Amino acid sequence: MNALFHIPGISTHYELNYNYIKLVKERPELFRDGVEIASVYGTFPPALWNGGRAIRGFTDLNAANRIIHEYNDLGVRVRLTFTNPLLKPEHLEDEFCNEICKMAENDINEIIIFSPLLEQYLRKTYPKFTYTSSTCKQIEDPEELKKELERDYRLVVLDYNWNNQFDFLETLPHKEKCEFLLNAICISHCPMRKYHYQYLGQQQIINNEIAPLIEDLGRGAEIVPEGMNPFKCPYDTSLEKGMNQQTYISCDALYSKYLPMGFSNFKIEGRTYSHMAMLGEYIKYMVKPECADEVHSLLDQYTVDDNHQQ
Repeated sequence: MNALFHIPGISTHYELNYNYIKLVKERPELFRDGVEIASVYGTFPPALWNGGRAIRGFTDLNAANRIIHEYNDLGVRVRLTFTNPLLKPEHLEDEFCNEICKMAENDINEIIIFSPLLEQYLRKTYPKFTYTSSTCKQIEDPEELKKELERDYRLVVLDYNWNNQFDFLETLPHKEKCEFLLNAICISHCPMRKYHYQYLGQQQIINNEIAPLIEDLGRGAEIVPEGMNPFKCPYDTSLEKGMNQQTYISCDALYSKYLPMGFSNFKIEGRTYSHMAMLGEYIKYMVKPECADEVHSLLDQYTVDDNHQQ
């Protein structure tokens, strides 16, 4: 069974991702057996439908169209993270998001969805897309999760709190539809997670409103939504500390436990990580240990850090 990886940053990590995917295809001997890049997820700023992370900046639509088709030409699906939890009916007519959908709609690409309002609109308006149920739904009830797996989704990204709960995972139907977040840095059952998603959703809406007016928005100060305090996680989280969380899925566990159980879809977090940190996560999970230095050397030119921070 192949290990199907879903990697972050359609636009934020475009050059790194594009060249990494080509390397996987052209030099398979550098990678663990069965490694496959199944999709790249994210969006193009300033898409207000975007959720999970607030992505700043402004994307030329011609550039977006080129990027979408370059991924598709490599046989990799684009998955748009349209998971903003704060969408209202008036947001459905957003011109930028609808233009992105028109460009991306085909039998390959997909939308990661949270809002029932947006899902209903998209399924009616863009019927060629397939859909993935977002981890932002935070489904921690076991029976509700099983029901979600029976719904019309190609994949369901499990809440990270199910990671390593092997007795329960064994009982799940449609294991081929389950997708695991490998490297979540949040603490287990984080009480701030829902509020954080809402905060990021409001940030994205504001970004969408002002991005065309501000040059190089990505390097600006944090935008604080009106009526909200600046969000600062009260818990000590980082990539390094995340490896000690009980929800963390190690490389060894991925290949020795999850794949033999019938799970094959794995999502790597990191849309706003530095390029260097992102490549480190790719190497950790996909590259043969003895080939790590060679892969790093081959891709080093694409890891010059920009304004994206961990």
